[in-house]
Amino acid sequence: MSADATSTARRRSAGPPPAAELSAPQAVLAASRVAPAIRRGLGLTLVLAVIGTGGQVVVPIAVQLLLDRAVLTGSAIDVAAVVRGGAVGVIALLVAMLANRTSQFRLVRAATAGLAELRIAVFRHVHDLSVLHVQAERRGALVARVTSDIEAITQFLEWGGVGMLVGAAQLLLVVTVMLVYDWRLALLVVVTAVLYALLLLLFQRYLRRAYDGVRVKVAASLAAMSEAIAGLPTIRAYGAEERTRERVDGALDEQYRAEFRTSALGAVMFSSAEVFAASVTAGVVAAGILLGDTGLTAGQLVAFLFLVALFIDPVQLLVEVLNEAQTAASGLRRVLTVLETPADVADPVAGRHLPPGPLSATFRDVRFHYPTGEEVLHGLDLHLDAGARVAVVGETGSGKSTFVKLLTRLIDPTSGTIELSGVPLREVRFASLRDRVVFVPQDGFLFDASLADNVRYGAPEASDAQVLDALAALGLASWVASLPAGIRSPVGPRGSRLSAGERQLVAVARAWLAGPDLLVLDEATSAVDPALEVQLRRASERLTAGRTSITVAHRLATAEAADEVLVLHDGHLVERGPHAALVAAGGVYAGLHADWARSSGDRRS
Repeated sequence: MSADATSTARRRSAGPPPAAELSAPQAVLAASRVAPAIRRGLGLTLVLAVIGTGGQVVVPIAVQLLLDRAVLTGSAIDVAAVVRGGAVGVIALLVAMLANRTSQFRLVRAATAGLAELRIAVFRHVHDLSVLHVQAERRGALVARVTSDIEAITQFLEWGGVGMLVGAAQLLLVVTVMLVYDWRLALLVVVTAVLYALLLLLFQRYLRRAYDGVRVKVAASLAAMSEAIAGLPTIRAYGAEERTRERVDGALDEQYRAEFRTSALGAVMFSSAEVFAASVTAGVVAAGILLGDTGLTAGQLVAFLFLVALFIDPVQLLVEVLNEAQTAASGLRRVLTVLETPADVADPVAGRHLPPGPLSATFRDVRFHYPTGEEVLHGLDLHLDAGARVAVVGETGSGKSTFVKLLTRLIDPTSGTIELSGVPLREVRFASLRDRVVFVPQDGFLFDASLADNVRYGAPEASDAQVLDALAALGLASWVASLPAGIRSPVGPRGSRLSAGERQLVAVARAWLAGPDLLVLDEATSAVDPALEVQLRRASERLTAGRTSITVAHRLATAEAADEVLVLHDGHLVERGPHAALVAAGGVYAGLHADWARSSGDRRS
């Protein structure tokens, strides 16, 4: 046995197969466990589908009885019998139509509700994944999971799913009636259908891979277009429009080619259904004529041909929807792949709440390495007092960003323990953690809404008056007054209508309104004008007053005003202490501060 086969066998013996290896029925079953609405009321829906099919089967039986007992009897046609038979057929068709419409409505409703549950589950799970996993995924690919992939499933279930359900019920009932008429003709039809099904199964191996490839290309093209739109300012700044267009055009061309190849395969399969239908009909007619002397009446042969038509219709429909089924199954496997990705930063089931008041922080032999295997923090041990104002400094790559992500539990350490006021961070409920600990990143991400809506993002219940009070408390009232519509001013997508410094001001006001007991602030590194820099520094000072604050200080003026400075170098805590003492020690911090002082002087001169 090859190494690949051995590893596959071990993986399968250890548990259920991963989502990427699920067949279409297995994927639907797995999805129904995530979204129970998909299978809710399915039993009654199946019963209605069978009733709808039964009404159609009544017609061939009525035709056979009329031909053999009222028309082909050698005597005068029994008009009354014909009328009674016709009435029975009409009533049966009406019942069948009502049952079919009801079953279709129920199935569409269940599918729509179930896929809404699935979309919500995927979206929530994406937010439960670690920051590292989300950042590793292309943004367009994750969006595709919640949009285009689930949309493909929706389109199939709302049309093809109904056809497959009704068709399967029709096939089962028609074959049963065929066996009653003549088992030999029924066997001929079934054997032909089985051979055709085996051919389709063989073809499915190629079709499945083709449709999986299409979904990959769709996600890639969405990602390429999303990045091209989001990065438009950078693209124009570097005159990279042509290169970007070529990249997007290339992704769309690959999607087109994959879809074209797959459609060509689907067209071959669809045309084979016509050949199958003609073959079955011709075979039944020929066999029926040969069996005519052995007890098969003309009425029975005609009725059997009606049944063959009822048998062929769902087979052709099943082949026709097979393309949509493969698209849906491929999208479903990709959606389930997201859901099976473990949420490595999970909300503890029996979590604890943080104690009231300013929070202390303790790191005990904390280590962290990224999935690549590179360790970026090496056995970090430190304690930060409650109410202290701490600055974290270090060169690029020293571990500052990893440090604050660990402290706010955006990621978990590879080993070691982090505690807030004596409570292990892994045991703190997310609701308590997010209420008491606020992280202000340096990019100052804003949503496409008004300034007021962005400020109250940390406290949704806050009124406009409270938003204005928060801005005034931070000394930002005059800045807000200078905006065209004050706090009602729209900030644009990702805050594009504001400067980088202004976005940071909004982020600081958002944190003020949230009222955290532990504030983690990553200073903005973007160049801002001196007046705005002073405004930003004063707002940050007011925000950190009276609470535990940990600031990643890119401008060492912040470190000068801190109670204590932590100096990280290559993932190690190499120095800590007040600014003056560290400068006097002449170590790593003294060198960083001297470099910063020189560069600041050069900028001011």
